Amino acid sequence: MSRRLTAGAAAAREGVAIAVHALGANKVRATLTVLGIVLGVATVMTMAGVVTGVRSAVLEGMEVIGPENFVVERYDFTDLRLSDMEGRPWEKSRVVTVREAELVAALPGIRSATPVVTATAEARADTAVVHDLDVEGLAPGWSEFRQGTFVAGRDFLPGEVTHSASVAVLSDRLARTLLGRTDVVGETVRLSGRPFEVVGVFAPKANVFTDTEYGWAVVPYSTALRYMEADPEWMQVQVVPRAGVKQAEAMDQVTEALRAERGLRPSAPNDFALTAQDAFRELFDRTTRVFVAVLLLLSSVGLAVGGVGVVAIMTISVTERTREVGIRRALGATRADILWQFLVESATMTLIGGVMGIALAAGSVFLLSRLSPVPAAIPLWSAVAAVGVITAAGLGFGLHPAVRAARMDPVVALRYE
Repeated sequence: MSRRLTAGAAAAREGVAIAVHALGANKVRATLTVLGIVLGVATVMTMAGVVTGVRSAVLEGMEVIGPENFVVERYDFTDLRLSDMEGRPWEKSRVVTVREAELVAALPGIRSATPVVTATAEARADTAVVHDLDVEGLAPGWSEFRQGTFVAGRDFLPGEVTHSASVAVLSDRLARTLLGRTDVVGETVRLSGRPFEVVGVFAPKANVFTDTEYGWAVVPYSTALRYMEADPEWMQVQVVPRAGVKQAEAMDQVTEALRAERGLRPSAPNDFALTAQDAFRELFDRTTRVFVAVLLLLSSVGLAVGGVGVVAIMTISVTERTREVGIRRALGATRADILWQFLVESATMTLIGGVMGIALAAGSVFLLSRLSPVPAAIPLWSAVAAVGVITAAGLGFGLHPAVRAARMDPVVALRYE
């Protein structure tokens, strides 16, 4: 057994050495052979790094929202079947209202329920201007739904919501963009041409959802509806369960209360949706799986091109070394020895291309993570898997030439010129 292992290791070393020598002796042919493999592996590895980085950033952003928190909305837009439905199916669902938000907030398992409307505005302060600024219309206590701290000032008060007051809380980034600092409580900014008094500055925990270029602003939802053309038909309610109350229990309470409020019969489906982190995570995972599958399909074209080159170069190699095969067989080498030698040579050739592809991908991902906001990172498992797949591909591509070499008649091979 040990003799076989020793002989196999020697044959492997010999095959690797011959493959490296063949690549060095035929640089142009070798380059064209491994180029498809290099590009195929580099493409897959780079995109795997991008997808992995984006996925980790998205999941981290979801964690900032809070693992037990959820949203009440008009329709479940995480349902991928939406694109297959005729018309606009959400029109069959009723609009979520402020009254329903208040009803949810009064439930025993709920800590807070905040109405949410959205708008865009032009923000101005002195000479600074931000176009298409994201503005959220919320109720007091909205900060419980997301992680972060007030670095200056306060949240707005219930009375300011009641009277549609022109007050605003700015993100720390927007405060610096418009006014150059964060201690801006009492200053005035204009949103869609209307003056707003800054009552607070909020610093959210950095994540992919809050890290926008210029930041964002929060105003009372009544103000957004009255002065900023926020659309009430897409109002949501951000729900935070009480401490010790599981998400499922809180969602059951909300579902029961809303069904009763809307007078739905027991057999009737919900005409509203409760959306938690898990739904967004599942949607994102399904989307990325499709994306990765398409990338694998496209990159396999490059691998196939490289594989054809490997078959060609190994066939030429077998032809050129026919006499060598005859001499080895005459000296006692078995068919298995010849087969193993050429398979190792083929696998080495593809492995070199694979390692070069991984190195190219690593450099690309490093530059991408440094020069862009994409948190790209190549996972170790993908590199290991790539090496395994490429090695297996090399054995497969080299099988036919290796079998041809192993089946040569020693006498005929010795006579070959």
